[in-house]
Amino acid sequence: MSEARVKSALWVAAYVRRCHGANCPAFVTRKGDPDAGDILVAIDRLDGTQRLYGRERNAAGALVFAPLTGWADALTVQAAIDKQVKFDADLWLVAVESRTGEAFLDEY
Repeated sequence: MSEARVKSALWVAAYVRRCHGANCPAFVTRKGDPDAGDILVAIDRLDGTQRLYGRERNAAGALVFAPLTGWADALTVQAAIDKQVKFDADLWLVAVESRTGEAFLDEY
């Protein structure tokens, strides 16, 4: 039996709302497939460093968010985004401004 999946558009809307609730501005900078588009989250600490997160399977087979980059400059993160877009043109990108670097992704 496959695991139930929330539609991408609904997940993104809920995540943006969660970030706003924590006083961390979040913006959808790329809209993908509303039903099954993959999701990337870029966290900007507003100090010149960013980190990119994407979904992958953990050891137990569950779909979780994991860092795709370390804390890096904007050009490095953009290069990682561009690489993902070439692989999947239907992905979503959410940009979050979080001075502490908190991504709130462990809640999902």
